[in-house]
Amino acid sequence: MTEHRLLQPELASMPRFPNHSVGDMEHPGIGVQLDLLRDKILLLGGKTEDTVHRAMLALTTRNSDLAKAVREEDELIDQMELEIDQLSIEILASHRPTEHDLRLVVSVAKITPILERIADHATSIASAAIILNNEPQINNYIDFSRMAEIAAGMLSEALNAFTSEDATASREIIARDQELDKCYGRVFDDLLELMKNPAAAAGAARLLFVAKHIERIGDYVKDICELNVYLREAVFIKHSAQS
Repeated sequence: MTEHRLLQPELASMPRFPNHSVGDMEHPGIGVQLDLLRDKILLLGGKTEDTVHRAMLALTTRNSDLAKAVREEDELIDQMELEIDQLSIEILASHRPTEHDLRLVVSVAKITPILERIADHATSIASAAIILNNEPQINNYIDFSRMAEIAAGMLSEALNAFTSEDATASREIIARDQELDKCYGRVFDDLLELMKNPAAAAGAARLLFVAKHIERIGDYVKDICELNVYLREAVFIKHSAQS
């Protein structure tokens, strides 16, 4: 090494660059990885949206084959979650992200399991559909289509707000959860009334669980929106008057 420096003394005057290990050089730039992270979370979000839609369609149209297909895709969503987790860790381990980029990685790391839980609720709805489809249909499922429409719309808008980092839209979506809660209350009361009929009691009880799954999806969408606000404004609004 000493001989090399003597032969090239001009190197001593050259500007120094940050030291990189061989491992660092194997990693693409943080911008590329962040773009990939956004793409992966949006793909998972789109898949979760589709799962919720198809689970409710399987229930309301009494399509057991579709319900079974929804259940079979649960492993794919789990795999997508794992890939996002691995990429998030790789970004944090290989780079020094800016404050905003760090918030992005943290937000994605928190949103990913939320989407997986939403998909789990959809899978539970599909499982209930398989059983309910073998029983007499109950009053056209009362207000379930409206509940599902609200929840799915909130999820879609929450993902759009994440993409555009729109805190204002996220707060508006959070406020819409009250509409879903009111709809859930009506469904709950209607199903309790229906349970007074012995012939419909078992099916109505099962539909109560379905209604709760949809209501929980709305709660999880609120969590996503709260993280959208954190991403944009660097403030936590969970458990505050704003949430």
